[in-house]
Amino acid sequence: MKFIIDNIFLIGIVLVSGGALVLHTLQRTGAKVTALQATQIINQGKTLILDVRSAADFAAGHIRDAKNIPLKELKGRVAELEKFKARPVIVVCAKGLQSTKATAQLKKEGFTEATSLLGGLDAWQSQGLPVTK
Repeated sequence: MKFIIDNIFLIGIVLVSGGALVLHTLQRTGAKVTALQATQIINQGKTLILDVRSAADFAAGHIRDAKNIPLKELKGRVAELEKFKARPVIVVCAKGLQSTKATAQLKKEGFTEATSLLGGLDAWQSQGLPVTK
């Protein structure tokens, strides 16, 4: 008991930081896949790879067969993706942040199989996976 009383401040810090970590983990929205999981999904066929980066970034390098719709245009162009509503959609951006927003937007539109590439194109390339120009 004396240990707890003597170290109440440190115990409080541990509890608050642990709680913040748990809360952050629970708040992560949308499904995410790693580069390995994404390649497995792609190899199964009939998968849409949706790149939500700008057209200039897309032209500099992208995953083969990816469709480019920048995030700011996605809401107005979601009709172009209607045939993929029931199919797997892997959303890609540079680091994985914008793709999470796009995935949430697609889920609201009824894309049940939409997932975000964890770490984005940077993670894809760091795994040595190919990009095309």
